[in-house]
Amino acid sequence: MRQFQAAVAAAVLTVAAPAFAADQPSAPPAVTASAPDLSWQDRLERHTGVVDLPQAKARLNLGTDYYYLDAAASRRVLVEGWGNPPDAADGVLGMIFPARFKPLDGPSWGAVITYQDSGYVADKDARDTDYDKLLDDLRQSEPEQNAEREKAGYASLHLVGWAERPTYDAARHAVIWARELKAGNASVDTLNYDIRLLGRKGVLSLNVISSINDLPEVRAAAGHIADQAAFVPGQTYADFHKGQDKMAEYGVAGLIAAGVGAAAAKKLGLLAILVIFLKKGAVVLVAAFGAVAAWFRRTFLGKKDVATQGSKPPSGPDLIS
Repeated sequence: MRQFQAAVAAAVLTVAAPAFAADQPSAPPAVTASAPDLSWQDRLERHTGVVDLPQAKARLNLGTDYYYLDAAASRRVLVEGWGNPPDAADGVLGMIFPARFKPLDGPSWGAVITYQDSGYVADKDARDTDYDKLLDDLRQSEPEQNAEREKAGYASLHLVGWAERPTYDAARHAVIWARELKAGNASVDTLNYDIRLLGRKGVLSLNVISSINDLPEVRAAAGHIADQAAFVPGQTYADFHKGQDKMAEYGVAGLIAAGVGAAAAKKLGLLAILVIFLKKGAVVLVAAFGAVAAWFRRTFLGKKDVATQGSKPPSGPDLIS
């Protein structure tokens, strides 16, 4: 994998390097396609410290170790940078990145922030749920879902297991779980790390998408972010008024099932797969949207751009459920 990443870096340098002096021996270029212009990511406005999320009636306290991109900047990262169809960014409030990385740097990862106006989620079932059985139940729908994916021309998606078994922090009213997913024959599995904060009227979701190899770093970062994210006074879990406020139709177990099960798996899951290919060196590509993905396809796989294939791709990943 490191060798593949080195080859990618060398190819990019070959494209970007200025011409040598005329008396230098000429060499055939390693890459004939033009590298995408990613300079726009340097102009994205980064927000640190306290960040308000008015749509969710919540706020983040990121300090200086992480930065926040607003909804418009996040849409550009998701669509232009990570190559998702535009509807994948619908409902995204923003994204969080490690301060030491640009959004499209190879070692970077991003947390997608959304809010579900689902009502108050009761937590009575959090401790009694058998999450291993839940995992087995959710896998039963994989054959049907993967048949649909493969019919559409995309690789199968397999839920390998819990990368982080679901836990519920009753003091913070935070639900955390992580999935390990395998896309087709990819050499590196995907990590999908979920943080859900329960509030008076809904759920704040922070979904980190990266390589399974990043689990230790993402786990540490997720713990920090969960500690520093909170609903504003009057909108916290403790502010719920029974008989007055809306109740969600599910509890904590249902919240996890919705995030792991059919509602999510029926969608393409393209974002997670593209992150592995573009940033972690895996040599499988399910589909390509946007300049970066198309350039990698042309350069390293020798395949036609999806746009020329005449078929409309399925809708984007379910980032909200």
